[in-house]
Amino acid sequence: MTRNMHSADSHPAIPRRTAIKIMGLGAVTTALTPLVFHGGQAKSQTKPNSKQSSQLITKEIPRTQERIPAIGLGTFMAFDVKPERSRDNLQQVMRCFWDAGGRIIDVSPLYGLSEVNIGEFAQKFGMTDDLFIANKIWATGEFLGDRSQAQRQLEQSMQRLSRDRLDVMQVHSLVNVDVIVPLLRAWKQEGRIRYLGITHHEPVYFAAMERWIENGDLDFVQVRYSIAQRAAQERILPAAAERGTAVLANMPFEKARLFELVRGRPLPDFAREIDCENWAQFFLKYAISHPAVTCAIPATTNPNHVAENMGAMRGELPDRAMRDRMVKHMESIPGFDKLTQTPWYPGKQFAGLVRLPNPRPIG
Repeated sequence: MTRNMHSADSHPAIPRRTAIKIMGLGAVTTALTPLVFHGGQAKSQTKPNSKQSSQLITKEIPRTQERIPAIGLGTFMAFDVKPERSRDNLQQVMRCFWDAGGRIIDVSPLYGLSEVNIGEFAQKFGMTDDLFIANKIWATGEFLGDRSQAQRQLEQSMQRLSRDRLDVMQVHSLVNVDVIVPLLRAWKQEGRIRYLGITHHEPVYFAAMERWIENGDLDFVQVRYSIAQRAAQERILPAAAERGTAVLANMPFEKARLFELVRGRPLPDFAREIDCENWAQFFLKYAISHPAVTCAIPATTNPNHVAENMGAMRGELPDRAMRDRMVKHMESIPGFDKLTQTPWYPGKQFAGLVRLPNPRPIG
């Protein structure tokens, strides 16, 4: 698949969630300062006489005020490549990601060889201790309440990634969530993970996610959010903002379908007002400009594309009026209203351990 190249403080009487829903966009929690990472934690470092355009957009993890870059790296399908095949492009992706200020990488044991490849490349480039790793647990156990499978997954992930502590551990797609969330709390208490959370990408599960945000004392939630699928901003994002839960936005490109939709189309002229040079930055800036979104995690196998993605961390972010304008422009493109009803990854093939169903998933 090729790409087309081309704050608001609410009144004390109004709950934060209500204020965000009314305003559409509150104060974007960003700090335009370069980052230096030490021991997996982000620390800001101000460079004298640095220009704003050269600084990175970072966002704050509400529970700790730790700041992280607003664009991360997803690995689903993209990093699932067998060692006997060429992985040079993936190494270049990771090197480019790092050099552009990227630190947050999202992986999962279910993503084939993604953990293995990320761990190997991180060691090769000397990044292991400075990456911010968001991993996942998908474990049901041998019987109700059995935690042994989850424990084995944690140990395997740590071995593959050469880490003795992971930054975020998430319950993958809410699988066995009632058993696993208490286990994650124990791991956090033991210092094996720093933050805990849950994930899902299907809107049908958003109500369940909201209940966990409200009652689960979560540090993170990972949810699908894009300019084409905005359901999360109705309840999930306001709930996260109110509860102080950081948000990782998955599927910001809708599994490459947004690029297919705009293939051959130039960016709208108004995109220059928010410093967008390509469609990737247009789509990513929409996602990360929501005040509740902490970081978007697009995946790619192309070093040129990761360079485009990381450019979304520089320059202006859209305000409420601009976000509305961006949506209206996309709505003027034929097929946008039915984009989420089309198969994932149009025209793209993968050759890893993971196999997408045939026909490919939609939604």
